[in-house]
Amino acid sequence: MTDLPRLLGRGALLQKSSAVDRDGALRLSPIDGVIVRRTRPVPHEDGTLTEIARASWPELAQPIVHTHVTSTLAGRVRAWGLHQRSTDRLFVVSGLVSIVIFDGRLDSKTFGCLNELKLSERNPSLVIIPPNLFHGWKNLGTREAWILNMPSAEYEHELPDALDLPYESDAARELVPFRW
Repeated sequence: MTDLPRLLGRGALLQKSSAVDRDGALRLSPIDGVIVRRTRPVPHEDGTLTEIARASWPELAQPIVHTHVTSTLAGRVRAWGLHQRSTDRLFVVSGLVSIVIFDGRLDSKTFGCLNELKLSERNPSLVIIPPNLFHGWKNLGTREAWILNMPSAEYEHELPDALDLPYESDAARELVPFRW
């Protein structure tokens, strides 16, 4: 920032960084096991079509056995969740969402790493989150957001494979180094 003239607040200014490189590839260094498959809306005379998942995609190593959609109100946070056995496969159907994944696995080569993805229907991706990673999201938009999940295992109503670390808890502040 040496090119700036004397300026009120100069010391508070931060250099911006881009989420993509000059070729449009994400600069993200993914956490071990996390896969981000970018998709794209294909325009046609009536609107667009966006593929969400195909059995032939190598990223979908496990079959789709259960699908559900979650909505999140504008400005709300849904974090932190973790599955011990199943893999989440998330796709933002509508809205602007920040999805964050944190690797708290002590024996992982990416232990302590954090990934943040900002996704919407205009920037679609299938995000594959393997077991034992903290993850959650915030709706950054002004309307309700809809997130499709295709977990690798059916939901077990009697004994769900889901552990929660409430976002507002002291433990979450200590364990996950991210706040929206």
